[in-house]
Amino acid sequence: MSKGADPKTVLYLIRHGATEANLARPARLQGRRHNPPLARLGVRQAEATRDFLAIRPIDHCYCSPLLRAVQTAAIVAAPHGLSPQPMEALIECDVGRWEGLDWQTIRTLDADGFQRFHANPAEFGYPGGESFRDVHARVSPILDDLLSAHEGESILVVAHHVVNRTYLAGLLGLTLDQAKQVTLDNCGISVVFRDGAETTVNTLNAAFHLQGVAA
Repeated sequence: MSKGADPKTVLYLIRHGATEANLARPARLQGRRHNPPLARLGVRQAEATRDFLAIRPIDHCYCSPLLRAVQTAAIVAAPHGLSPQPMEALIECDVGRWEGLDWQTIRTLDADGFQRFHANPAEFGYPGGESFRDVHARVSPILDDLLSAHEGESILVVAHHVVNRTYLAGLLGLTLDQAKQVTLDNCGISVVFRDGAETTVNTLNAAFHLQGVAA
């Protein structure tokens, strides 16, 4: 992509495709301690995302090192001839002792922790894991650095729900305890623009390309 005097940088920020834990009813929390692959539906979601973005210029691709993100990124980036570059800082939130549990079970087993987390996840994180503030502190500088390093280009980043929602919440002017208001679908696409010194969210969780993907 040619660079003008004031080039616009584009970040396509995508949540990975669905895993079996995402599809379970109720869904189970998955952090970083287990490393499941995409479910068959997750592969189809990634393929639909690939097809939707195939005609758009993408110059670089980065992802979380977890398998579900690497698989999604490899599928989406394929038409652009890119190999995803895993970055440790993009790994999913450590959900500590709650990994593998659903919210109803967590509420039963750890009512106090459940209430504290839902009252303010920025300060009271996952027991034995991270808070939203912890995640934002490691993720935001990395994504901002990528936007600066690839000025005037388009970047694809595939990461995770908490990773993406805390970063986007900051750009949207939300406090980190409000980041739960940012809900992202598996393979939902958010588009961030860097134009000069200004970084803005142009699109939040576009998912219409997934409507024809059967479960």
